[in-house]
Amino acid sequence: MIHKIPQPVQNIIKTLNKAGFEAFVVGGCVRDLILEREPKDWDITTDALPEEVMKIFPESFYENDFGTVGVKVPRFIAATDPAHENPSRNPETDSEAGRDIIEITTYRVESEYTDKRRPKEVLFTKSLEEDLARRDFTINAIAYGPKKTDEWELVDPFAGVKDVEKKIIRTVGDPQERFGEDALRLMRAIRFWSELRNPKETKPTHAWHIEEKTFAAIQKLAHNLAAISQERIRDELSKIILSDSPKEGIEMLHTAGLLRFVLPELELGIGVTQNLHHIYTVWEHNLRALATCPSTKLETRLAALLHDVGKPQSKRGEGYNSTFYNHDHIGARITEKMLTRLRFPKAVVKKATLLVDNHLFYYNVDEVTEASVRRLIKRVGLENMDDLMAVRIGDRLGSGVPKGKPYKLRHLEYMIEKVSKDAVSVKMLKITGTDLIDTLHIPAGPIIGALLDVLLAEVIEHSELNTKESLLKRAEELKDSPIEKLRDLAKEKIEEKRAEDVEQIKKRHWVE
Repeated sequence: MIHKIPQPVQNIIKTLNKAGFEAFVVGGCVRDLILEREPKDWDITTDALPEEVMKIFPESFYENDFGTVGVKVPRFIAATDPAHENPSRNPETDSEAGRDIIEITTYRVESEYTDKRRPKEVLFTKSLEEDLARRDFTINAIAYGPKKTDEWELVDPFAGVKDVEKKIIRTVGDPQERFGEDALRLMRAIRFWSELRNPKETKPTHAWHIEEKTFAAIQKLAHNLAAISQERIRDELSKIILSDSPKEGIEMLHTAGLLRFVLPELELGIGVTQNLHHIYTVWEHNLRALATCPSTKLETRLAALLHDVGKPQSKRGEGYNSTFYNHDHIGARITEKMLTRLRFPKAVVKKATLLVDNHLFYYNVDEVTEASVRRLIKRVGLENMDDLMAVRIGDRLGSGVPKGKPYKLRHLEYMIEKVSKDAVSVKMLKITGTDLIDTLHIPAGPIIGALLDVLLAEVIEHSELNTKESLLKRAEELKDSPIEKLRDLAKEKIEEKRAEDVEQIKKRHWVE
């Protein structure tokens, strides 16, 4: 049942034992070992006090009020997908390359919780069983280590092993009491369910499930989630989104009554029917897009989930001929607001918003030109095109079509590669501001930028003009134009082509 414990973990436990202290691996890593899964991090619990742990392990740090000491060890945890970055690595405290962190926490008990978020006081204890009793779920209240002899054994006072084997998520003790202590546990139960379940399992009797009384307590106490910080909610949501069952996880949050405290805007799509291009409601389509999005990046999966979040607000009419004009742009504004509220990093907010704003790009092999592909790349960025394509694939498959990447999307990928070296930004022009100053003797100032903007707008439409000779000739023709006229000309060319793209979308997807 239990595979070999990594040597750095064994070394820490042996060192603590040699110093006269108990020590066990505990929590999620033990659960994962029983399930024959590779633990993403390793936690150790001990009766040694934090100061005693730090004295034993000089390569350590203690920066919290919960009795947890981080011990630096040589890198041993297997590298994972960048989207699932190893949580045992803390760049703020682990500045040395080639290091992992093992957390060692002193046995503790907790006083009453007064704010549904944290205990009023943390007290240390010498009893492992008392420590396990204050944990959230039975599957996380299991310890493994040398109890009285050198032989390692499981310490399982709440039958957590049996629950792991039966695939049951239940609280340690009374569920209302456990959830009343820390309301984030309401969401953690569903996060564990979405991470542990096998999406290919079709037999209910073989699938992970939340124990009936535990789930009933989640529904009853769902309103307590409003007391939890947005950052803590964000972290749990991110893990659900990055799990192998993100769609089911979001659905379970809704069923439990928790989603209204996390992504209430998403629930506005429930029951909102679409048109002849969609067989699912907006709610169902967004969830299916998340489920079928091929990316493992957090921001891309968020964009897939939220790509049509603007449809309820933009819907006009009913039935097959209903429309959702500008739902992409409306959805982008909603997405930015939602993710900012949840305290996602600015880069994640920016990227997800960009993808939602551009997910409805028009592409038809016989009608779209290289210039329009360059305009798309300019808007989105070449580095984001793969992610935009992933959102589009999720959008298509989430609509019930059999192919996520039809010929025209494959053709677009070909076109993107073909024009990827064409100029889509001023820095990609074959001339610079210095050339305009030195060759054409144009004085330095705002007019240089205005000229370059006009030249770029023309080159995007006709890439063959991107030569130094052609650009200098055109700049010579424009250099005496008033700067306001140059700015208007650049803006006019860009907006004119943008309008053409929008009209093409409306012609081909007029019911969108």
